[in-house]
Amino acid sequence: MGIRRCRSAAVVLALGAAALTACGGGDDGGEGARNAPAPTTATQDGGGSPGREEGSGLRGRTIVIDPGHNGGNARNPDVINRQVDIGNGKKACDTTGTATNAGYPEHAFTWDVSVKLRDILTEQGAKVLLTRPDDKGVGPCIDRRAEIGNRANADAVISVHADGAAPNQHGFHIIEPALVRGVTDPEMVEESHELSLAVRQAFRDGTGLPYSNYRGDGDAIDRRNDLGGLNLSDVPKIFIECGNMRNAGDAAKLSNEQFRERIAQSLAQGLKDYLS
Repeated sequence: MGIRRCRSAAVVLALGAAALTACGGGDDGGEGARNAPAPTTATQDGGGSPGREEGSGLRGRTIVIDPGHNGGNARNPDVINRQVDIGNGKKACDTTGTATNAGYPEHAFTWDVSVKLRDILTEQGAKVLLTRPDDKGVGPCIDRRAEIGNRANADAVISVHADGAAPNQHGFHIIEPALVRGVTDPEMVEESHELSLAVRQAFRDGTGLPYSNYRGDGDAIDRRNDLGGLNLSDVPKIFIECGNMRNAGDAAKLSNEQFRERIAQSLAQGLKDYLS
């Protein structure tokens, strides 16, 4: 599984009940929103159920879930369009994300999947942080989303998205960080690739969705150097585009409550496979 970083218990305990201010994140469907007027706070859960043997695989692990975009972004263009430093350039603080043709927004999808995923991971014993507390705010910005994972000294960070590509394009893909000299850490890049492989396998097995037919060169892994949420991360982090919201088949699945539960279960399995 590559080189595993030693996680500091002191850092995790220090986060305890402390609030983490947030501000930004997304990818093609969006990266960003900097310094929102009312800073959001990261939501923390964790601990698991004492005595549950099946949770032991994730007990003591810290996982950060980054739900892409936010429900208030569209009403605050001045905030989300502000430029932030991504290590090798600048980019908008955040974006609004995409939506299905029927109007189901990406920000609502990412929030619902992330909450479901949080609950599953918490039940399995992990300490879990969300980069935003609800789906009503603005941002947080892409640089702040990365900072939340760094401050938590997370064992893994996953940013949940859905794409807005052409209607004939379908399937899921994972975005992992590229090695950028002087910006990204080689160990983080290596570990993020291992995380990509574990999540990709579990997601395909659990959802039945095919690899993307438009990104990832046929293997559903797209390595990028232009996403602040990845460039600025010091810990293993990936984005997942769970499907294309503009494709009728993908959209029908992503809009379905039961299928979103399958997505969350699959992501949880991938994280567990990587961390176990």
